[in-house]
This record gives sequence, C-alpha cells and structure tokens, in this order.
Amino acid sequence: MSVTIDITGLPHERIAFCPSPLAELGAALHALSEPAHHPGLHAWVTTTAAALEPELADRLHEADFMWRSTRSDILLPARPRESLAEELDDLDRMDDERYVSSALEISCAGHYTHGAPSPLIDARMRRRALDLAAARGPRQAAFVERMLADPVSTRAWIRRLLEDCHEAFFSDTWQRVRIQLAADARHKTELLRRKGLAEAVVAASPAMSLEEDEQGSRIVVDKLVQGHTTAKGSGLTFVPTTFGRPHLIALFAPGWQPVVQYPVPGRELAGTAPVETVKLRLEAVAHPMRMRMCRNLARGSYTTSELADAYGITAPEVSRHLAVLRKAGLLTTRRRGRYVLHQVDVAVVARLGSDFLESLLR
Repeated sequence: MSVTIDITGLPHERIAFCPSPLAELGAALHALSEPAHHPGLHAWVTTTAAALEPELADRLHEADFMWRSTRSDILLPARPRESLAEELDDLDRMDDERYVSSALEISCAGHYTHGAPSPLIDARMRRRALDLAAARGPRQAAFVERMLADPVSTRAWIRRLLEDCHEAFFSDTWQRVRIQLAADARHKTELLRRKGLAEAVVAASPAMSLEEDEQGSRIVVDKLVQGHTTAKGSGLTFVPTTFGRPHLIALFAPGWQPVVQYPVPGRELAGTAPVETVKLRLEAVAHPMRMRMCRNLARGSYTTSELADAYGITAPEVSRHLAVLRKAGLLTTRRRGRYVLHQVDVAVVARLGSDFLESLLR
C-alpha cells in the first residue's frame, strides 16, 4: 500500500522544499502528547511538559485530537511562511467548512481519500464527529460541540492556543531548529536542481520514490495506507521536520495541494526481546488486517466500534483481531466511561523492530 502523488507535467519550479513553523509546531505538539513515539525527544518533552502552565496544558489536552493520532491538514501549510503569525494569518482566510472538516479529521478518517461533506452542513457527519469525539473524553466532546456550534470563536480560540504555545516554549525551540531545517531544505533544493527529482525525493526519505512510465510521473510514499492525489494545477511541498521522526506524513485530501512532511536524520530506535516472544508477535502482526489496525492503534486509542467503522468489518471480527494482538502483548487497554479504548504499546513494538514501527507511524 502507498500514497501516490501524480506530478505528470508539473514543472520543477512548482516543487518546493521549505520549512514551516506551523508544521513544526504541530509535530512538537504531537511529540508532547505521544512521547512514546519519540524516545529521542525524551529530554525536550520532559522539560517542556514540566514547564507548561496548568491552564495551557489543559487547553492542549482539550484540542489534542488535532495532532495526537493524526495530524490535521490545517497544520501542514502548502505555502510555508517565515513566521508562525503569517501562517496563522493564511489559516484565518480559510472558509469555515473546510477548516472545520480538517480540524475534525477524526470524524472523516474513513472518508479522507474521496472527501466528505463538512459536519457544519451535513447532519450525518455532524453526528459522526460528535460520537467519535465522545470516545476521546468529555472535554474533547465539549470542544467539538463548541466548534460545530460556533466555528468563528472556536477558530479564534485555536489561534490563541497556538500563539500561547509559541510564546511559552516554541519560539525558542524554533530559533534552534529552523537553521537545521532551512539547511536541509536548501540541500534538497540543490539536489533537485543538479541531480533531478528522484535524487531529491530519496534523499528526503528512502520510503519515497519517483516512478515514471508512459502513463506519467508520480511520487510514491510507502505507507500502510492507500491514497492518491494530484499536484496538477497547484504544486507539491516537502516540509522537513526535526520533531517528526519516525513519521512521514502525506497530505492527500481531495482539493488540497499535496504536502509531505519528512524527518531530517536522527537516532534509530533499538531493542531486544526473547525469540519466542518475537515469534508470537510477528505471527500476530502478519495478518494484513491486524497490520492495518496497528497503524491506527499506534497513533492513538480506538474503540472496537471505531475500528469496525474504519475498516468496514463487524465488531466481533475486530474483537477477534484485538484478542490476538493482546495475547502477543502488543496492546494496552483502558476504560473511559462506557468506552473501552485499545492502543498499541509503542515501546513494545519498538523492540520488535524499528522498521516495522516506522512503517506504522509514517
């Protein structure tokens, strides 16, 4: 499975490698909410989380579905700017329907590849957004209700939240990492100019490649998800990140300019486990459906009904697959009210193999 981006006839001038403060802030917020994905950032996460004012930490928790298990497309600008304020200004110019659909991506994950009406105008998508938010907790559910009832003020609330994060911790962080990101972007741009797109793409990530045949040209992003989009009429943006490793994120929603956020070089994960344990776990993830489920469960916690809805299978089938993963020690389970939430134990998967973990988290 993979995400393909059709670039047939796209001039190289429309392909950009450029850092984005908003995209890097989104990656940093994800690292704060899912530190197990990013063991190399342990010191930064610990220090930053300890220094957060309780009120700001509460607000981050309230809105964290925008960056915890998936990255909202509004956090991946197709035209990066020099400052976070400029990118937030661009975001303010987006219409409410598009903004809310992207911010509430939890409500349309199953419809991402072919698009879905905004929950602002479609009653079914509205109910779906509220139901899925309820599984995330009462504060998240209240936030989604507020966004659907009053998108204008909620958008302003989100902007203030991101600005407060910038003031509290991200401004200093951005000043440190932007030089590395800008240097990486310049290097990839030079590779594109001197050696061609294929060299630049592989240099950004070995999980990406350029394919060319009589049908055209396309960028192929190797991920445990199937998707297709086109850069015709818009362009293609590659955004480097220091906080994103091991994630390789591709924005391929219909009607959006495609964006790929790729990690700059960093430390590899490592670990060991008993042979019998490894055998049991490999057998558990060998099934195609369980491997696909692991992609969701590595990013966040899901209920049985959410997984059934996402993959078009019955709840009993999901339960049987979850039982196999649980027996192998790959799952953690917790109860929140009437919901039972399941999630992959990322630390265990990391010991199983960093290649497998990175394929789940791309």
